[in-house]
Amino acid sequence: MPVVRFDVLWPDSTVMKCQSPSTVIRNFMQEGQVYPLPEFMRIAELGLNQASERVREKYGFACSAAADQLEIIQAKASGFRETPAAAVQVLRLD
Repeated sequence: MPVVRFDVLWPDSTVMKCQSPSTVIRNFMQEGQVYPLPEFMRIAELGLNQASERVREKYGFACSAAADQLEIIQAKASGFRETPAAAVQVLRLD
């Protein structure tokens, strides 16, 4: 399956390099778009879970890399939950 790499800019100005095991992630986020943190978390979860399901449909098992990526994103996001108006920008999606 084609892997999609995406970079996100967090509220603390750090850039995280992320990866999805399926192009389906493109249905959830757009390059250059800034998302409020809760919205970014919603679309990251939906997109990576759907990407994992695509792997399951093709190979018969879910993608642990997608689950791991989501956990990494969730851990980073937890540091900004108390930050009013925290936003995440998708810098690259390819």
